[in-house]
Amino acid sequence: MAEFTSTKLNPESHLLLDQPLLRLPVELSRKNFKLAAVHVEHDKKHLLGALKATANDSLSGKKDPSETLESLDNMINRMKNLKRKMEGFHEEEKITNRQTRRRLEHLHNLYQIPSLADVKYDEWSRIRLNRLLADYLLRNGYVDSARALAKEKGIEDLVDLDVFMQCNKVEESLRRGSTQECLAWCSEHRELTRKTNNTLEFELRLQQFIELRRKGRLLEARQHAQKFISSNVDQNIPEVHRAAGLLAYPPETRVEPYRSMYSKSRWDFVANLFLKTHHELFSLPTRPLLHIALSAGLSALKTPSCHSKYASSSSNASSTTTTVCPICSTELNELARNLRHVQHNKSSVEHDPIVLPNGRVYGRDRLFEMSAKVGLEVGRVKDPTTSEVFDASQIRKVFIS
Repeated sequence: MAEFTSTKLNPESHLLLDQPLLRLPVELSRKNFKLAAVHVEHDKKHLLGALKATANDSLSGKKDPSETLESLDNMINRMKNLKRKMEGFHEEEKITNRQTRRRLEHLHNLYQIPSLADVKYDEWSRIRLNRLLADYLLRNGYVDSARALAKEKGIEDLVDLDVFMQCNKVEESLRRGSTQECLAWCSEHRELTRKTNNTLEFELRLQQFIELRRKGRLLEARQHAQKFISSNVDQNIPEVHRAAGLLAYPPETRVEPYRSMYSKSRWDFVANLFLKTHHELFSLPTRPLLHIALSAGLSALKTPSCHSKYASSSSNASSTTTTVCPICSTELNELARNLRHVQHNKSSVEHDPIVLPNGRVYGRDRLFEMSAKVGLEVGRVKDPTTSEVFDASQIRKVFIS
């Protein structure tokens, strides 16, 4: 009974890591619906106004029948264009619904697994690991590798390929020094970002102003500032004032903050701001899911001794022990260095614990057995971690209360 309890699967704890799996399709559906509603409302207002004006003109005789028919044809063409847009939104909705269904099935399978020792849990875990790897590849720009992995493992509907492909495309254009694609993205998602008071579009316009000033096109820079920057003075007063001051300082200035504004590294700032905005909009975590999973696992295994000055045998040649601790391995030791260690409520100790003069505790029988194997004389013991040698008379018995 104890063994079954220790390996019983708790699906709810697994879902903490898999929340973005369902959140993103919901956000995509919400975005799809809002954009469709915007198009319908815009065309509805235009068509009703045009229809009313055409009817009044026709009844009053201001337009002859041919002009009336032409106006009606224009309205019909506009409605056809709206229909094509709605069909496109419908196809996107069908794809999102298919992905949502597949992801729900994937998570539902977890609830059908009773134990961590079940073979089905291994299969489910492999699928999740492949998802995490694909997510990591996509976030680091390896789109082709992520697509190949998803296709090979049959998890295309569990991986957000299209979303990250668009994100990477915009990010790369910003790092190349182009704002065109990001501005188009802002225009497409303006209705969704308006309520969040996001400054991405303002920062893009400010970057365009900086580039015009860098090239010495002062007249165009002033016109650009009046059109796109001055209109945001209420929300971004300090930035607007700095932009105005930039007109008085050349690109080679060493005066701050204008030197930093001219710096090419500002493109990285804008690119990172876009990533932050994109991930917040679609409820995506800012860190790769693989990093989150690794951090949780490493913290669960880490103990205070993992990074003590007496490292394990995998990284300390003077140690005579062989550890199986993953944190003490050369591959993971540095990765876990800045993570907190878990608080263990239970510990396992030898039945005959003794303490050496250096404060380290071992089992008496095993310590003497190991010391004899390494060739020490009777009555001498060796610390397997620090390699210090002590006289048996210096050992003190430990009583655990």
